Amino acid sequence: MPPLPLTRDIVLIGGGHSHALVLRMWAMDPLPGVRITVINPGPVAPYTGMLPGAIAGHYTRDAMMIDLVRLARFAGARVILDRACGIDRAAGKVVLKSGRWLRYDVASVDIGIASDLPDVPGYDEHGVAAKPLGAYAARWEAFVAASNAAPQLTIIGAGVGGVELALASAHRLLAMGKTPRITLLDRGAEALQGVSPGTRRNLIAAMTAHGVSLLTGVTVAEVLADAVVLSDGQQLGSDFTLSVAGARPQDWLTGTGLALTEGFIDVGPTLQSSDPGIFAVGDCAHLTHAPRPKAGVFAVREAPFLLHNLRAAVSGGTMRRYRPQRDYLKLVSVGGKTAVADKFGLRSGGAWLWGLKDQIDARFMAKFAAFPAMARPVLPQPHALGLAEAVGDRPMCGGCGAKVGAGALRVALATLPATGRVDVLTGAGDDAAILRIGGQAQVITTDHLRAFSHDPALMARLAAVHALGDIWAMGADPQAALAQITLPRLSEALQADMLAEVMQAAGAVFRAAGADVVGGHSSVGDELTVGFTVTGLLEGPVLRKSGARPGDAIVLTKPLGTGVVLAAEMAMVQPDLTGTGGLMMGEIWAACMASMEQPLARAAAILRERATAMTDVTGFGLAGHLWEMLEPAGLGADLSLAALPLLPGAEGLARQGVASTLAPSNRVAVGWQVEAVAGPRLDLLFDPQTCGGLLATVPAEWLRPMLVDLTRAGEHAVVIGHVTAGPGRIVLR
Repeated sequence: MPPLPLTRDIVLIGGGHSHALVLRMWAMDPLPGVRITVINPGPVAPYTGMLPGAIAGHYTRDAMMIDLVRLARFAGARVILDRACGIDRAAGKVVLKSGRWLRYDVASVDIGIASDLPDVPGYDEHGVAAKPLGAYAARWEAFVAASNAAPQLTIIGAGVGGVELALASAHRLLAMGKTPRITLLDRGAEALQGVSPGTRRNLIAAMTAHGVSLLTGVTVAEVLADAVVLSDGQQLGSDFTLSVAGARPQDWLTGTGLALTEGFIDVGPTLQSSDPGIFAVGDCAHLTHAPRPKAGVFAVREAPFLLHNLRAAVSGGTMRRYRPQRDYLKLVSVGGKTAVADKFGLRSGGAWLWGLKDQIDARFMAKFAAFPAMARPVLPQPHALGLAEAVGDRPMCGGCGAKVGAGALRVALATLPATGRVDVLTGAGDDAAILRIGGQAQVITTDHLRAFSHDPALMARLAAVHALGDIWAMGADPQAALAQITLPRLSEALQADMLAEVMQAAGAVFRAAGADVVGGHSSVGDELTVGFTVTGLLEGPVLRKSGARPGDAIVLTKPLGTGVVLAAEMAMVQPDLTGTGGLMMGEIWAACMASMEQPLARAAAILRERATAMTDVTGFGLAGHLWEMLEPAGLGADLSLAALPLLPGAEGLARQGVASTLAPSNRVAVGWQVEAVAGPRLDLLFDPQTCGGLLATVPAEWLRPMLVDLTRAGEHAVVIGHVTAGPGRIVLR
């Protein structure tokens, strides 16, 4: 059965705890006909419950991070790495910081709070806010690594959060043999408002034991690079100034026209705002029917109600009403692996409570680690021989990983008739065909990508960069483009929206390259496919794949590994963090997208001046495309395995056995011509690249000035080896 049409848009603004849980539950029971989108500035989002433990050194960074990219893949959701900055309610669109707009039928806001101090002079330049958490955790780790033997810390805000982070900081630094001086400030007359007297006494005793000083009834007047100045003129030395002072809503909410209380979105029992099409949960929301303090426990408890009501809003169902508990168990860690508890004015403490907190936190994070295996489609019985092998046991790759293998393509192209027109100078075999129109040489090429992301704008930008690669590789300037777009089945409203997104995103790429989009063709199918036919004008000599000479340096302008990264993301692989430098799948994917979106125009303009041969590295991998440059003249190449530039995390994923579905065909096609020791770096020679870099051969005498020019242009080009006179082999050393 073909996929059902999508007819409604649910947009989740922010990757907070409620939204993360909604996505996980959605994956287990999606509502047919709904496209769900999550918007978040980064690919991972921190879990607040484990932050003090991470600051204290009890948890690694990855233990407290939810991988939103991997979670979105599990949920079949579109993930947009951007920041919301407004909602146009009349148009039904979310406004993003990048300038992009996303349509919605129903939206939910879960963007947390900020704890910065924008009105304090010097804070923006020298201070660190505890929220958002991700930036704080990163700044803290950098500070710990670089701090001296007696670091000075000032923490603004002596509530439970401030005290807990002060104790965690002290524990971490003391355990490293340092002698920190930590001062906790509060403008109130008494610290730790909202906890029982007994809990307050326990926490203050822990502060004393850890050497944490407390100043109450004080106001910060200015933050300097190495000090905090109080309103009475007192100056406190400070190498790291942290604000945990209160909860500040994000400023852009005031422009939404929604009913707000002190800047937070008013919601009722159904979690709907004053606009019934917009929900809000977590710290950014104010429960008008049952006001509660800002605490993650409420966000977690809201998630099932939010999921039900979002589904009801787009399907005509009945809403559920959320009623929060009157109080909640506060488990406050006190530096080491011990904690105190506070609820209904009662208190307790000890190592067993830290163990309880650890279990609760671990149970929550386990929901986002190993996802339940989804049932695979069962093949009908009986079926033709070879069907199971053709279907395979892995998701079919997108991008250039979905290309026909080199062997099958070679057989098909062998039947293509030779060119007969005098104005068609070259046919199949190079990156683009060359035409002669009057006295002008023109190149023409076509390319398309099967979608590997649910974001049509991202796919359009990448498809445009990818198609332009052949024009740039020939040494031409882009001229015009025709689009070929296959949309998935959608309602008329979503169809118009997706087509507009694709054309706007692609149009921006072509305009920046100096080309115009002059039309195209659209159709409807089972999935999104975006392609372009592009022409370019040759003002100088054409650059061909052939033309390399012995002694030429081999230059590559982008890192390898897109095929492995895309395959891993589609398969929801959990990377071995020891092999990825601690990067999670979402972070690896985000770095890969950033590299892929980088056009080749600047590098091509420099390389075409002196290169003897050039191509772009795409579906057949570095080995396949290099062999196309060497084979016609019987040349060989010496490459340095160590010099090969790789995308962050790609080598680690390859070591785990991750590979694109096209990689085996690439290895069969040219692997017999490659001499190297087996390993992940060799595997990446056969990795199909989407939006890959330029591969050029450059005479030795021009290499140094050309590399200088590339560096000045912001292009990270790498010399990976040199051309040899033969025999025709690619040798890696």
